Amino acid sequence: MKVYKIPPQGFASNSYILTADGKNAVIIDCAQPRVFSICREKGLTPRAVLLTHGHFDHVCGCAKFYEEGVKIYCGENEKDFIFCDDNKSLFGVNIPYFDIYKTLSDGEEVEIAGIKIKTVFTPGHTAGGVCYIVEGCLFSGDTLFCESVGRTDLPTGNASEIIKSVKKLFALKGNYKVYCGHDSDTTLEHERNFNPYVKY
Repeated sequence: MKVYKIPPQGFASNSYILTADGKNAVIIDCAQPRVFSICREKGLTPRAVLLTHGHFDHVCGCAKFYEEGVKIYCGENEKDFIFCDDNKSLFGVNIPYFDIYKTLSDGEEVEIAGIKIKTVFTPGHTAGGVCYIVEGCLFSGDTLFCESVGRTDLPTGNASEIIKSVKKLFALKGNYKVYCGHDSDTTLEHERNFNPYVKY
């Protein structure tokens, strides 16, 4: 599997384009519409967008994919939050409309474009946030960062929940490369040893 990390232009999250065959792609956290053009530039046909949570800086590219018929997934407890008033008014940013094709439950596994993806329910940054395990990779959204964790002072955030969620990730067997929603990549073993916010 090939992972393309797409850093944002301006304020947004990292987006990730995953492909197993060099032809079809799964996108994790579609921050900006230009992610669609980047897929096409790489000769990839987007088959699905998977969201770690519903904040504008992670979803504002989804409308373009939705218009093109790409299916969009999120955690089962996050769907109603994306377009609720509290989230739509966050920082005064309007989220262009898209629809959720399917919600995913904790531990649920799906296979899309030849890529097996497992959902891990990780509330704390938002009440319905999730991470995704794909082969030896963990896509952590805003739950876990390099030597940090996501903020919990926004609507539906909860500090005690994010600590529980990070400990849940730390309890996964083995090591994973961690692709974060913002800033640098890390590894799960590094975070177990050096994350000052959560003790393993």
